[in-house]
Amino acid sequence: MSRLSQLLQLQAQSPGDSFLLFALAKEYEKMGDDDKALEHYLQLKTADPGYVGLYYHLGKLFQRRQDLDNAISIYKTGMDVAKQAGDMHAYSELAGAKLEIADEDEEEF
Repeated sequence: MSRLSQLLQLQAQSPGDSFLLFALAKEYEKMGDDDKALEHYLQLKTADPGYVGLYYHLGKLFQRRQDLDNAISIYKTGMDVAKQAGDMHAYSELAGAKLEIADEDEEEF
């Protein structure tokens, strides 16, 4: 049984599990199916907007798709979520990712 099949089976048993949605998104990314990955990241964002790990990976997916406005927006939202959660490591990673693509004249943090 493939990893994807196992994850899908687990999700059928626990459809609201945030980690499984995240794992499925990552698995689809690994398989090169960015559309399915995006679908799962967005489901996770709707179901559990406080899931800090989501924002970095979703932002990177938008970056790969050359959708820089959405990438920056997701990084900013993720920075807010990380700050509220007290996760300064995630905050720093998101801030760094945003700085890679943000216009130099854009307001910082």
